[in-house]
Amino acid sequence: MKKRNWLIVLVTILIMSSITLFIPVRSALIFYEKNSQDLVAYLPIKEGQTFSITFVHSIHLSDVVEKYEITNDYKIKQYEMVFEQFGIGMPSTVEGDEQLVYEGGKYYLTNLDNVFDSLKVRNGKTVSKHRLTWVDHNGNEHTVPFNDYFEPGNWYTLKVENLSLFTSWKEVKIHD
Repeated sequence: MKKRNWLIVLVTILIMSSITLFIPVRSALIFYEKNSQDLVAYLPIKEGQTFSITFVHSIHLSDVVEKYEITNDYKIKQYEMVFEQFGIGMPSTVEGDEQLVYEGGKYYLTNLDNVFDSLKVRNGKTVSKHRLTWVDHNGNEHTVPFNDYFEPGNWYTLKVENLSLFTSWKEVKIHD
């Protein structure tokens, strides 16, 4: 009888451990290779948290910062853009509640309400100086170069999804 009880306890522990390891529970900003489900790296992130992607414009060679927030339904909302010059690919008009302000040598396009299920991001090849910035749960800002995690010239799809503990342990976590 004791062996049977031990076996039941052991099986229950194994089942609970498996469930805990493989059920997606941890939200993250996931970088997939191109249009695949090949996870390249991830950044743990929660609803309401913000991150930004800074890239060097390939023509006027100045920084462009795109700022995003994670919505309560795990979408990616662009809320601001900061840049130094107008040019190809840069916004030149505002719509609705958007505002364009020039301050300290930079243009701030604010009150953006662009919501995405995913983003397509290319790590620059000619000018490969993309950077990812985020604020952690302690309020500390971190910045890492894309080249630390991503190959120059490659395309990535960014999505907010839940990861299992197992996937979190085996994949590349973005950190500084």
